[in-house]
Amino acid sequence: MGSTSGEHHESTTTGGVGRRDLIKRSAALGLVSVPTMSFLSACASSGGGGSDDKPKTGKKTAKNPLGADETGQMEFVLFDGGLGKEYAEDAVKIYQTNFPKAKTKFFPTQKIGTVLQPRFNQGNPPDLIDNSGADQMDMGGLVGKKQLTDLTPLLDAPSYDDPNKKVRDTLRPGIVEMGQFDGSPVWILYYAYNVYGVWYSQKALDSLDEKYPETWDEMLKVCAKAKKKGMAGWTYAGKYPYYIPFSLYPMIGKVGGRDVLDAIDNLEPNAWKHPAVKVCLEAYYELYQKGYILKGTPGLDHIQSQTAWAKGEALFLPNGSWVENESAKVIPADFDLAVSAPSGIDSSDKLPFGTIWASGGEPFIVPAQAKNPGGGMEQLRIMLSEESSKNFTAKVKSLSAFNGGTTGIDLTPGLKSGAAALEKAGDNVLNPRLQDWYVQLEKEKIGVACLGEMMAGRLTPAETIKKIQGFADETAKDSSVKHYKHQ
Repeated sequence: MGSTSGEHHESTTTGGVGRRDLIKRSAALGLVSVPTMSFLSACASSGGGGSDDKPKTGKKTAKNPLGADETGQMEFVLFDGGLGKEYAEDAVKIYQTNFPKAKTKFFPTQKIGTVLQPRFNQGNPPDLIDNSGADQMDMGGLVGKKQLTDLTPLLDAPSYDDPNKKVRDTLRPGIVEMGQFDGSPVWILYYAYNVYGVWYSQKALDSLDEKYPETWDEMLKVCAKAKKKGMAGWTYAGKYPYYIPFSLYPMIGKVGGRDVLDAIDNLEPNAWKHPAVKVCLEAYYELYQKGYILKGTPGLDHIQSQTAWAKGEALFLPNGSWVENESAKVIPADFDLAVSAPSGIDSSDKLPFGTIWASGGEPFIVPAQAKNPGGGMEQLRIMLSEESSKNFTAKVKSLSAFNGGTTGIDLTPGLKSGAAALEKAGDNVLNPRLQDWYVQLEKEKIGVACLGEMMAGRLTPAETIKKIQGFADETAKDSSVKHYKHQ
């Protein structure tokens, strides 16, 4: 969900949809039936495929600390979603300037898995991949099948701007940990930094003479007021309901504490039966029961729901910080875009109001069989410079993994609001991992088969919890799935 990150993008040429995730995703977007596991089993059975070429390395120097092949090719495949491709193209130009004898091949696509599955099978993957979008490869599976390069050398390399500082010391909180699955190796570098929550127009909220609701009773009151003025309380990506967790999961964490989300991530028996889960699902179901959800929402994709919301047909939208860039063409100039941490239930909640989900998006990986792994990592090192980070933030309205890069940039309303929400949260930043560890479970089963059905009124909260717990138990018992736990 992950998830990354402005992860969604509608393709006008194929009629398909692409999600920029995420989360990230994790990621989200149509084609939810993409058979990720068949790709992984193909990888597993191929035994690495048909190329015996050893990785090519260059001499390690101060300018080339990761040993990129200075005369060979560096190939980079990018997910072309809500964040676009310009920020990456600009960073590739810097690589070319630094290594004038090298060849670079840059390929943006929405079909990451479709394009790269045969390449992994043949043992001929590119050197750097932004593994995002609806057709994202299952990250847990890639790690489990040893398909990725450990990025620790990149993290321990001198940072691009200051040789006395390691790359890892320039990153935002949680980025290194997110790239880990079982302890120390770091398999993924999440490049975007997403704030997930409830997005709205401050102007619309002001017109109701209301502040953002901190408790659920206040939320229902605001929605009732909006309804009287002809505006729905909520809308969401009904076709891709794994957007609902962007505000629901941190609400569960706020009400019940971090341990509840950790138990869910760990696939513990009865994790979904915790009272905090029950009360939060019942709260969301009330939005359906009271008619506070925009009519027709279950049939809308992410672009359609965002457009309806931008037009003022609905007040609140669960989403990630890529929404500002992805909806730039439909958000009115005076919209005054804002994001809030989710409302809680009441004062008995375990964590304070302001508790939010924020984490890395746009997962970048270097395949284990890359021909120029040093080149792939060097390209990432360039992207983690202040210059590239500023360029990214200015162009795509998103924070990057680089802890800074905003000085001198005129921050857009959503970006400013996201930064303020992070500041308000302080230490109360949550990072559910289900969307990274168990993509199929999160998207198709919990999202589409359960939460989407509940919000459309076709399942009760009790039925939803029972069904989700069943899917989680199946995944926990499935020996073909690599399992992960919070350390």
